[in-house]
Amino acid sequence: MTLQQNQTQQQNKSQTHRTLLSEKALPAELQQQAEQSWQRLQEQHSAFVLSEQLPESLHEPLLKLLALSDFALETLLKHPQLLEQLQQSGELTDSPSPEVMAQQMQQLLAEVNNEAELMKALRQYRTRHMLAIIWRDLLADSPLNQVCFDLSTMARICVDQALQLLYQWHCRDWGTPIGEESGLPQQMVVLGMGKLGAAELNLSSDIDLIFSWPEPGMTQGGRRQLANEQFFTRLGQALIRSINTHNADGFVFRVDMRLRPYGDSGALAMSFPAMETYYQEQGRDWERYAMIKAQPISGQAEDRAELMALLKPFVFRRYVDFSAIEALRDMKQLISREQRRRGMTDNIKLGPGGIREIEFVGQAWQLIRGGKEPDLQEPRLRKILAMLADKQIMPTDAIDQLDSGYEFLRRVEHRIQAIADKQTQQLPDNEKDQARIAYAMGFDNWPEFRQRLEQITSQVHLHFNDVIGTPEPAQKEAADLELRLLWQEDTDAENAVPLMEQLCIQQPAEVWQQLLALKESRGCRYMGKRGRERMKQLIPMLLAELGHQKQGKETAGRVFRVLEAISCRTAYIELLVENPQALVHLVSLCNNSLWITEQLARFPMLLDELLDTRNLYALKDRKTLSDDLRQSLLRVPEDDQERQLDALRQFKLAHVLQVAAADVTGHLPIMKVSDRLTDIAEVVLESVLEQSVTHLSQRHGLPQKADGSYGVEFTVIGYGKVGGWELGYSSDLDLVFVSDDFAGVTNGDKPVDNQVFYTRLGQRMIHLMNTRSALGELYEVDMRLRPSGNSGLLVASLEGFETYQFNDAWTWEHQSLTRARPVAGSIELARRFEVVRQKVLSQTREPKVLRETVCEMREKMRKALGSKPSLADAKAASQFHLKQDPGGIADIEFMVQYWVLCWSNQHPQLMRWTDNIRILETLAQQQLLPEQTCEALSNAYCAFRARGHRLSLQNQPARAAADEFTQQRALVAELWTNVMINGVVIK
Repeated sequence: MTLQQNQTQQQNKSQTHRTLLSEKALPAELQQQAEQSWQRLQEQHSAFVLSEQLPESLHEPLLKLLALSDFALETLLKHPQLLEQLQQSGELTDSPSPEVMAQQMQQLLAEVNNEAELMKALRQYRTRHMLAIIWRDLLADSPLNQVCFDLSTMARICVDQALQLLYQWHCRDWGTPIGEESGLPQQMVVLGMGKLGAAELNLSSDIDLIFSWPEPGMTQGGRRQLANEQFFTRLGQALIRSINTHNADGFVFRVDMRLRPYGDSGALAMSFPAMETYYQEQGRDWERYAMIKAQPISGQAEDRAELMALLKPFVFRRYVDFSAIEALRDMKQLISREQRRRGMTDNIKLGPGGIREIEFVGQAWQLIRGGKEPDLQEPRLRKILAMLADKQIMPTDAIDQLDSGYEFLRRVEHRIQAIADKQTQQLPDNEKDQARIAYAMGFDNWPEFRQRLEQITSQVHLHFNDVIGTPEPAQKEAADLELRLLWQEDTDAENAVPLMEQLCIQQPAEVWQQLLALKESRGCRYMGKRGRERMKQLIPMLLAELGHQKQGKETAGRVFRVLEAISCRTAYIELLVENPQALVHLVSLCNNSLWITEQLARFPMLLDELLDTRNLYALKDRKTLSDDLRQSLLRVPEDDQERQLDALRQFKLAHVLQVAAADVTGHLPIMKVSDRLTDIAEVVLESVLEQSVTHLSQRHGLPQKADGSYGVEFTVIGYGKVGGWELGYSSDLDLVFVSDDFAGVTNGDKPVDNQVFYTRLGQRMIHLMNTRSALGELYEVDMRLRPSGNSGLLVASLEGFETYQFNDAWTWEHQSLTRARPVAGSIELARRFEVVRQKVLSQTREPKVLRETVCEMREKMRKALGSKPSLADAKAASQFHLKQDPGGIADIEFMVQYWVLCWSNQHPQLMRWTDNIRILETLAQQQLLPEQTCEALSNAYCAFRARGHRLSLQNQPARAAADEFTQQRALVAELWTNVMINGVVIK
């Protein structure tokens, strides 16, 4: 080439270079970087840069990429053909599917015959996809989730396909590993931990792996026999070598094996039984945290599922587990100390408000609730954040800030790492790289970027502290008062009582004696070390709260009773320590209700309900209750009857507690209390019926219906309190079972007559409702109101029910029918039952005869159940039985039933409702009684029932002082005498 030709070529290159730069709007400090990088490409690969095969549309983004990423420049210098290949495949704009990525790897490995060739192919694959991913991230606005997914998919494919090839080679040399029990070939399961398991890898992540295989045993068919542990250890070493080794072609991923059992000192690969033993006996809190994101990325499907099922109980406890917060707090403190020691002041991952704090917030709730709510076992952080908002575990605005902060910080992380493919989250300290970060994040300059970054990290750190960070004010107050002394062995009354007086605790000497009794209780004496430490934190907080509410020995004694019940269950002590607001509710509810106290002491899992006042006091309607129960049961295997029943019992206990909490705190009027309690019972009944039908139909099939089709025509009729929407906290359920025609047989493998099927269905329902477990029973069922009582059929046909009601039923049975309604089962059969009920109630009756019969029945009840004052029982003489004594609830109910039976033939509207209040309203609307009379009766009825609920919540009988409710009792008694005795028509 002549000197003139060389000068011409250089001028052409310079002109092209200037033209390209003039089209770009790079900041001034990045212009020079782009020019220098472009010049290097021109000098080394001029044919590539100026080739017509490189579209002009790539020139401008290429300059931007070269300005932002030294790694991209070095890649193109070594592999100039890559950009054209990626442009032709469309990978510069769109992510290839996992299937396409897997096929690309398969093609590269098709001709590989040894480890050296394997290492080269893996590195070629990584180089290609890293360049494409960085291009899409920096230039094509690829979503963060997609970038992380692409990186994770690339890593999983590298590990899985390399492992498959190495496994074949090792089996050829050493034989196939065989399980000593199953006799089946064994394959290695690789657990991807951390960001790899969650498909959240960053641009320069290392990959955390754990190697395991199902069974011990020996290899067979090789030139030398090895124990399975030796085989899989060698296989794991070869896999690490192929991926981790740095050579002339670079590396694939840095591999970190320190998360395996026993860390660096543990076996490289471990069998499933050994893994299970380790995590059951030695697993530590930080390992639970690490296992949240664990996902198998290689191995046979059944082996993957078995390993995950084995690890699940270690990671996710079946109860709400607040020990996780303390463990994560300790981990965060260790990280912060290390950060300060190493001078990592600008680390966007580990610093205050960084990526790790967002991860800790999400994963804290996973560890706390994941055992009870399996959908929270999701490994992906952003999915978890969305669930925390949906479940109202955290406020939506807080979640929005955490999620947007996570996306911002992860994008910053990628831009830092794209510069030189280095595993760092440290903000740069030089102007060039600072300009790169600011520009790539869409800011005009570094100060603007830092201002936004600090705003985000401040928000994140605030939310982190709300969940995991600094102690709550109640804890600080307790510490300031040095109340921890009260739980020490050598503290005496002389020092303790004045301290309690300072807190405004009433009856401090008595409370001190109760506290001593708690300390000496069996549960507290045998607490573990962690439990003792947490109790030392809890007692001062509790005493401070007793002082705030100015409570004395009665409330303290109740709360101490709950603490004694949970003293050997550290998770619940931690729940109260970590949630001072829950402790506030505990003290308040125990103060207001002995019944609630006993429920919490018997069933400590109910403490979970104290966490969120929105759920505790904002009660759910019937549909929401039904949906919640269905979701709870979906988490339990359908064939596990005991767990299904326990889920039902837990559902009932939790929701009845919520009603009681709303009741005692004045959030719910008496009529709504009974409505909600009745809704809970109906939802449970529907579920029990559904489970019973499923159980029987699996064996016998379904009954044949009158039209020849098959299905269950069965309905549950609620009488009494459940029929009248008037359930109390300890009410039993008066039920009657009604079915369709008994003719026909079922269509299953073991067919039975319809009557046998329906009888067994009723028996099974009663069995499920009455069976007791550690969680108590669902409800006590009373079937004595069925036709012919205890001597009658358990399940009546609708035709037989109708015949009995018209021909054989007593007047009191028709009285009971006024409060009967379908509460579960077939809608069509329920409609037909209502027709029969109205026909029975609307019969014409002689008022005088009816009145005498009702009065006779009422007198029998009063003598049997009312107060029997005597000189020997002065207390009874001074009390009023709210239901059975004259002027009480039963008098009102009997009068209402009399009016319904007397007037329904002329006023069918009276048969619409089964509860007394709405029947009284209807009587007024139909002008059968004066409006003021109905209103006065309704007020008296509600007052009596409200007092009955309150007494029930204190575990006291339904008796008030004789001088209470005098006006209401006099009104009811006068009406009874006038209407029922004298036959006066009230106008």
